[in-house]
Amino acid sequence: MRVLMLDAPQAMLDERRRLGHDVRDEMWDGVLHMVPPPGGPHQRFSLSFVRVVSPLAERRGLVPHMETGLFRSDDDYRVPDQLYCRPKHLSERGAEGAELVVEVRSKGDETYDKIDFYGRVGVREMIVAHPRDRRVELFRALGGRLVPVQPGATGELTSEVLGIVLRTVDGKLEISWSEGSATV
Repeated sequence: MRVLMLDAPQAMLDERRRLGHDVRDEMWDGVLHMVPPPGGPHQRFSLSFVRVVSPLAERRGLVPHMETGLFRSDDDYRVPDQLYCRPKHLSERGAEGAELVVEVRSKGDETYDKIDFYGRVGVREMIVAHPRDRRVELFRALGGRLVPVQPGATGELTSEVLGIVLRTVDGKLEISWSEGSATV
């Protein structure tokens, strides 16, 4: 259900904050987007993916984060499911830039509406993951925008940021890198 409130009562916002229901809320050019908590398939996929790629990202000097704010300004930020940034991007409120963001799809979410924002803040790559069918899409920065990367002949997508190859094989996401591979 989509809801539009021209003005949210302060008491409601305070209660959301007190209960911790606001941790995934986002501000889009000053407009509050109240994001519901992710469901089981979303969370299980995200956790499995981060377990595999975090050590690889760290070897490349990246700092992995889950559900951390990526800020353009105080009233313009998004909360990707995963964010991989350089230490220089870190701030008290979250991150002020990122090399890669991962958005795990949930029914009715705003994943694709975030692509332009991520391009504007200088994200180099974005992975959109579909947990039910273990499929991913990859977007890469080109001229200040994130554009879709076309899969190779066998359906593989290569993340330059992480140095991994992603491919769906027999209903599982295969992640491979120079020293190994894993399935999610």
